[in-house]
Amino acid sequence: MSTPSNDNSDIKQAAEQVDVQQIEKNLEDNKPTDVPEQLTEDQQVPFIDEEVRTDK
Repeated sequence: MSTPSNDNSDIKQAAEQVDVQQIEKNLEDNKPTDVPEQLTEDQQVPFIDEEVRTDK
């Protein structure tokens, strides 16, 4: 991946327009997170099907 060499890159613009107080507020907020829902027995399967494994 290459970045443009001109001075108007997205990264440079973002760095120049950063709002330090907003970043601090976002980091301090104790935002609630969703609890993962429980899987049913049918959904609780191994990630790799044992029958198709070739590394045994």
